[in-house]
Amino acid sequence: MTDIASNIIRLKEEIPSNIKLVAVSKTKTADEILKAYNTGHRIFGENRVQELVKKREELPEDIQWHFVGHLQSNKAKNIVPFISMIESVDTFKLLRIINKEASRNNRIVDCLLQFYIAKEETKFGFDMKEVVESEEFRHLNNVRLCGVMGMATFTDDHEQVRREFKYLNECFNELKNRWFSDQPSFREISMGMSGDYRIAIEEGSTMIRIGSIIFGTRE
Repeated sequence: MTDIASNIIRLKEEIPSNIKLVAVSKTKTADEILKAYNTGHRIFGENRVQELVKKREELPEDIQWHFVGHLQSNKAKNIVPFISMIESVDTFKLLRIINKEASRNNRIVDCLLQFYIAKEETKFGFDMKEVVESEEFRHLNNVRLCGVMGMATFTDDHEQVRREFKYLNECFNELKNRWFSDQPSFREISMGMSGDYRIAIEEGSTMIRIGSIIFGTRE
């Protein structure tokens, strides 16, 4: 059994069965992705539009592609026709553009609202105040908001990471209670990567985004 295959099988045996695993395959080849695919895994995450479009043409049609990187609004049109979920919606402008492109393609696109939870200026995302005070996203007919996403600070301070994940969980619960209590599709908390997924699961993650544990370190 290849390393990639055994890695993903081992990881799935470790995590609770109700946790969705997004295998982050950015920079990896189609052959490497197929090694994970051949174990039965179907959800893969990419962070560059051009790379994703190319891989989508080369790989099996039943792969559920998640976009997990910073999405430039002028590139949304390239992935909206086929994407399963855009996890990294970080502005209302981007949300409106996804809605418009989805309407043109006669699709409803699943999205997560990305929140800025880290102590790092390089991260993107909403702050809670601007989302709670806006009803705009409730009137977009071609976007289905399914929950929230966030990236913790890259640090060895596990308590800081835990606080940030706890805060994202609180954001989810506040939005669920305020706007989405009658919508069962609003249920995802995407948090946790290779270095901190165990903490994320303890703090309520429903979806983890794992790259290096499955595919090895990026070159």
